[in-house]
Parts: sequence; C-alpha cells; structure tokens
Amino acid sequence: MVQLNVNGRVQNVDADPSTPLLWALREQLGLTGTKYGCGVAACGSCTVHIDGVPTRSCVRPISTIEAKEKIVTIEGLSPNGEHPVQKAWVALDVPQCGYCQCGMVMAAAALLKEKPNPTDADIDNVMTNICRCGTYNRIRAAIKVVAAGGNPRVAGLNIQHIEGSQA
Repeated sequence: MVQLNVNGRVQNVDADPSTPLLWALREQLGLTGTKYGCGVAACGSCTVHIDGVPTRSCVRPISTIEAKEKIVTIEGLSPNGEHPVQKAWVALDVPQCGYCQCGMVMAAAALLKEKPNPTDADIDNVMTNICRCGTYNRIRAAIKVVAAGGNPRVAGLNIQHIEGSQA
C-alpha cells in the first residue's frame, strides 16, 4: 500500500511499488485525463505536476513518491476547466485529436507559473511534449495569450475572434 497526495487528497493505492504513477492514477484512482503515449517519457502525454514540477508519470514508480509530495493531474489543475491555459486552449481551438493535450496543458501551466511572460526560446525549451497533429503554432499562440492576460492583441496575434472579445 502506497499513500499518494493527488489533487489535494491523500489516497491509498494498492499496487506494486514499482508501478508507474501513470497506471496508479488511471487504474487505481480512475483519473484517466493523464494519458499513456510512449512509456519512455518521450512524448509527454502523461505529464502531471509533482510539487509544481512537470513530471512524466509513465516512468516514475509510485515507490519514489512520498505522501507529502503534491501530485496534480489535469483533473486537479482547475475545477471545470477554468485554468487560464485551459481557457486559451479552448478559445484558440488548439487540439485536433486532443490525445496529447492534457500533457501539453500541464507543461504550459508549469511554464507560465515559472515564467509568466515566456519568450519563444523559453517555450521551445520547456514544451518538449510531442503532438502528432502538429498543433505547435496554436500551442505557442495559446501560451502567449495567457501571458498577455488573455488578450490576443497584446500577445501580438491576429485572431479574428476569441470567445467574448473581438481581436
């Protein structure tokens, strides 16, 4: 039995200590927003925050996580999808298939917390998740919109309409 602090709740997980966090989240706790992509920490679909640090959960055994460490999944990022990154993702129609997007949102949220006004180089260095649909331009645009306080014009983007505001 391993205790995990997930989305503000300490929960007991009855799994082998070598079980990757990804599978404990999905199979034992029913938090299926965190996705399996590659199993080798390359794609980032499984990104969660551990004490605020984006972490690829597919290779992190639950035995290496202490109950005091705070794990945040996409389900715990913000109630009802109200996190600024989630709102920008929706407003800019970032996802195509959407499979990788939970991991992308988690990586972007961590980036913006660390660097509220990231440069293109900052975005390139941190956003190493893989999107097979190639929505990287929209991902960058959404990050810039959040950094600009939700205003696409301030972000330097030529977008005709974003929910509730004319650009």
